[in-house]
Amino acid sequence: MAASTTRHLCSVAVALALAVAGPAAAASARPAAPDGLREVLFVGNNWDGTADVIRSSGDYARIGRIGVVPDKDARMAEINADPVKWIYFQAIRNSVGEGHDQFADDMYSTPDGRSVVVSRPSFADVVSIDLASGKVDWRFPVAGYRADHMAVSPDGMRVAVSASTANTVHVLDIATGRQLGSFKTGDKPHENVFSKDGRYIWNMSIGDVNTDLDGPGWDWTKGDRRITVVDATTFRQVEVIDMRQRLDAFGLKDFSDAVRPAVFSPDESKLYFQVSFFNGFFEYDVATDKITRMKTLPKNPATSEDRTTWVNDSRHHGISMNPAGTKLCVAGTMDDYAAVVDRASLQEGPLVPAAKPYWATVSGDGKDCVVSESGADQVTAIDFATGRKVASIPVGDHPQRVRLGHVRADWTGPAGG
Repeated sequence: MAASTTRHLCSVAVALALAVAGPAAAASARPAAPDGLREVLFVGNNWDGTADVIRSSGDYARIGRIGVVPDKDARMAEINADPVKWIYFQAIRNSVGEGHDQFADDMYSTPDGRSVVVSRPSFADVVSIDLASGKVDWRFPVAGYRADHMAVSPDGMRVAVSASTANTVHVLDIATGRQLGSFKTGDKPHENVFSKDGRYIWNMSIGDVNTDLDGPGWDWTKGDRRITVVDATTFRQVEVIDMRQRLDAFGLKDFSDAVRPAVFSPDESKLYFQVSFFNGFFEYDVATDKITRMKTLPKNPATSEDRTTWVNDSRHHGISMNPAGTKLCVAGTMDDYAAVVDRASLQEGPLVPAAKPYWATVSGDGKDCVVSESGADQVTAIDFATGRKVASIPVGDHPQRVRLGHVRADWTGPAGG
């Protein structure tokens, strides 16, 4: 590894470490919701274009639902009038959409709890939906033809969105939709993560996940997959991390280097990440720039070993960590389970049956892992302490991203909705 790379990564690691008080701080109770607001979980139902709003802990009861495609007729008219847009719209439906349109990929509420900002893959845009009226506040068309994962800054004022066909991440003012900046990435940018102090954005590009060239010998055809770290103010590149070399050094030359969902430890010294085709995850040490541990989780005997049957090259897709940093929660997407894993020993708990779980997040009180069961149209909460299921709540068609946010304390849904 080049000395300059070591210096850059160490600088990033030091900055991250100084930005937080460490694991003890992360384990403390979450601050109370601002006056007049209520903490909730937003569940994006990708195929039917809605978002369910549920309680952030406890019984997870549904509070209300909002449609995220109120302008569908206008958007479809634009697509039908443009042959190139129409081709991409159909391609999204018939590839990554598994025969469905993708209307609600990711979402975050505004700090005042008045709106929810949603990335819409099939419409290649980000919109802000007024939670009281259900109408569009602002719309930002992304570069290219598909919008994907987002991340919100720690202060809640900026949102980063991946424009997956343009190899670009846009950073927007969450209140106005005005672009504050953008940066280039590897092929097909996917997950975005802000550092806790808001100084850096980490983007993971996953390459071409919708081809059938899925064998290890064809991995080179998947494109340029890498982690791009940028300064969140200047949007200048700080570092590029290609996991190919790190996996090779760990003795895993046949593994994909497409980093999927990822989560930092509370002190941000370790990154835990999933890769395409793998039933498990890796631990990466930021300061030493090395993969330090690997966890292989059980395979479901009923899961086909034909990689071309796995959705978008996923085997496992979704990982979160409890606030104390002692437990990880993994969504075993194609293996139809979720599991809590002890971070110190990497020993998994019970395998909780789940139908194509697509995401994992943390409840508002930090006690549970919440996974979206896209194959059963429900979200399921799993106790971090016991690894056992707490509750399942019906939601809309094909839930994917689940994000903590806020609504007005008396909100129950859009007027007339």
